[in-house]
Amino acid sequence: MAKILVVDDSPTEVHVLQTILEKNGHEVVVADSGEAGIQKAKEVMPDLVLMDVVMPGMNGFQATRQLTRQSETAKIPVIIVTTKDQETDKVWAKRQGARDYIVKPVQEKGLIEHVNMVLSS
Repeated sequence: MAKILVVDDSPTEVHVLQTILEKNGHEVVVADSGEAGIQKAKEVMPDLVLMDVVMPGMNGFQATRQLTRQSETAKIPVIIVTTKDQETDKVWAKRQGARDYIVKPVQEKGLIEHVNMVLSS
């Protein structure tokens, strides 16, 4: 069981992700913006972060870059979970430090496979 931080400004998306993760035995912590996500990551030191991209204020790419570049949070892996499905977005996410990239809408099997792969690497 892992502690997973879900950073997404959509209550619907948060509910979907939280339901899938908890059903599969994970503990879920939630933040609704990039800034809140960074703060929450420092507070709870999750095993993994699922990061949306399109959010008001700081977007997910910016938040991922901050998390992966700050020494206290650099070891926390980030998976980008977004509707943005362009190859350039995937390349940019990796450049910001994301370990993986999932395009919404998420499917339970695929999400859990990605989560397990990143947690075990």
